[in-house]
Amino acid sequence: MSNCCPAPCTQPPPKAERGVVLLALLLALALLGIGLMVAVDVWAITRQREREQELLFVGDQYRQAIQRYYYGAPPGVARVLPASLDDLLEDDRYPVPVHHLRRPYPDPITGSPEWGLVRAGERIAAVYSLSEAKPLKQAGFAAAYQFFADKASYRDWVFAFVGARRSGNEVPAVLPTTPAPTPAPAPAPAASSNTPPFNPTRPTRGNPS
Repeated sequence: MSNCCPAPCTQPPPKAERGVVLLALLLALALLGIGLMVAVDVWAITRQREREQELLFVGDQYRQAIQRYYYGAPPGVARVLPASLDDLLEDDRYPVPVHHLRRPYPDPITGSPEWGLVRAGERIAAVYSLSEAKPLKQAGFAAAYQFFADKASYRDWVFAFVGARRSGNEVPAVLPTTPAPTPAPAPAPAASSNTPPFNPTRPTRGNPS
């Protein structure tokens, strides 16, 4: 018969110690959750800024394509704006179609191929995003887009070819789409200097009391 020493009994940790461990675990989980929330917010803001830069690039591509279409009329053909965005992809006014835009771009903010269009009659003068979201970028725009500053939504970022208006075309003035502020009421006219000041102690004309 072997002489084996019985294994020592393992005592469970005290309740106070177990409570401290549980509290530390909960605190770590809470800090981890807060860190994840902050990371998600930072990522969302970064992604929105990237989409804004994409919108500025893509919108400018459409504006330049409209401009090239307008000034690229063949000799003897009147200059006109495009009737559709497809005209920018394939200008059939020439025997060999001209491509003013390399490809159709979707709206970087909405992800949709649909754009808002500003028309001059039946022709397209500008494009804009259909998103109602408020831009993060509110200042620091290029000179051609200074009017994008302090806009309430991406719909107000209108990428317009304004050269057609200078050439006499009836292009609507659409650049600020936000309603104009209500003018302040005119100040009341100042009292005439010939009117004597009111004196409460001065007796009025009429029957004496």
